[in-house]
Amino acid sequence: MSRAFVKEDDSGQAPIIPPRAALPAGVPNYVTPQGLAMLRTELAALETKHTQIETSALEDSERTRQLTILNAQLNALTSRIASAKLIDPGSQPSDQVRFGATVTLRTRNGKQAGTERQFTIVGVDEASVPEGKIAFIAPIARTLTGVTIGQILLLQMGPSQEEVEVIDISYASPEKSTNE
Repeated sequence: MSRAFVKEDDSGQAPIIPPRAALPAGVPNYVTPQGLAMLRTELAALETKHTQIETSALEDSERTRQLTILNAQLNALTSRIASAKLIDPGSQPSDQVRFGATVTLRTRNGKQAGTERQFTIVGVDEASVPEGKIAFIAPIARTLTGVTIGQILLLQMGPSQEEVEVIDISYASPEKSTNE
C-alpha cells in the first residue's frame, strides 16, 4: 500500500511555538503603559482560549497539542510581563529623545529632502513599523536616543544613508488603563 493513504500520527512530534519579539540577553524589558496594557490584554485572551480548548470536544491528541502550544505561549508571555520595567513617557526629559518619545525627523539631502518622518520609541512587544513604532533596541532608536531638537545626524534608512534633522520631540501622556 502506498504511504500516501496511511494516516501519519504526528502527536509525538513537538509542536512549533512561535517566539516572542527578540530581547537581547541582559537588556531590560522596557514597556510603555500602553505596551503593558497590550501584554495584559494578550494574556487575558490566551487564558480565555486555554479554557475554551480545555472544555472543547476536540480529539484528545489535538486538544493536547493545542494546550501544549498555549501553555508555552502563556509561559513566555507571563515571563515577559514579569520582567517588564514600566517607563512613563511623561517622566522623560522633554528636550531629549528617550524611551517613549515620538520624534519627528526632516530629511535634509537627496531625493527625499524635505520629507518628514515620525517614529515612537517603544518596547519590543509593542513595535510595529507600519504604525511608526520602533523598538528601543532598533539601530534607529539607539541612534536617536539622547538627541535634541535641531540636532542633525546621519541615519541608515534601508540601503541609503540620510542626513536628518530632529524637528520635534514629544511624549504622549499615558492612557489610563483599568488593568493597572
